[in-house]
Amino acid sequence: MGTRGVVAVVLGAAMLFSLSTHGDTRARAAPARIMPLDNPDGLRPGLAPVRSAGDRGAAVRLISRLRVGRMGSKAGYSRARFGANWADTASGVPYARNGCRTRDDLLARDGEEVRYRRGSGCVVVSMRLRDPYTGRIVHWSKKRSDEIQVDHVVPLSYEWRMGASRWSRSKRMRIANDPLNLLPVYGGANEAKGGSGPASWLPPRRGVRCAYVVRFAQVALKYHLPVTRADKKVMLAQCR
Repeated sequence: MGTRGVVAVVLGAAMLFSLSTHGDTRARAAPARIMPLDNPDGLRPGLAPVRSAGDRGAAVRLISRLRVGRMGSKAGYSRARFGANWADTASGVPYARNGCRTRDDLLARDGEEVRYRRGSGCVVVSMRLRDPYTGRIVHWSKKRSDEIQVDHVVPLSYEWRMGASRWSRSKRMRIANDPLNLLPVYGGANEAKGGSGPASWLPPRRGVRCAYVVRFAQVALKYHLPVTRADKKVMLAQCR
């Protein structure tokens, strides 16, 4: 074998060793952030700001359709009421029953430089995220799993208090695993939000606040969920 052949074999072996050691990297360009009005099923990454007067008008009309209701008690609420964490067994929502946990589906949807566990097409072990809530760039790995959390845009405890306590378990599983209601975000921002509605918490990044409340409204409308009067007032104000 000539010198060039030897070099090719060595380089090929090195590449295979690297892949087997570090897992599968799906190289791709940074996913474009999509305005929620153009992303009604939640299958594309968000949140892009709502900028034009026409789009902001459409956002206000969308939010205006929300029903107003009183917030009920949190009694009886637990995360388990919405099914197992990130279960792949919900029905009637995108990604369901594809063999991957919902969290991994969402990390793959929004992440850059996504790397999977060796031998898996599901389990994300590292990635880079442009956090929609703060604008920061998060270089994440499973060793620091809480640094990126998947936020329920309409929090599960909020849903419970606004009527989900009377829903079937299958409907609660759908909203808990619906990509329209899920955004990977910087963990600190998600923890600051907790179970708050828009009247109590909005993203620190002002430029995406209209987009955020549009996403909140899209989820509430899809599941026929009311919002509080204070929340609706604040939501409308973000897009005017």
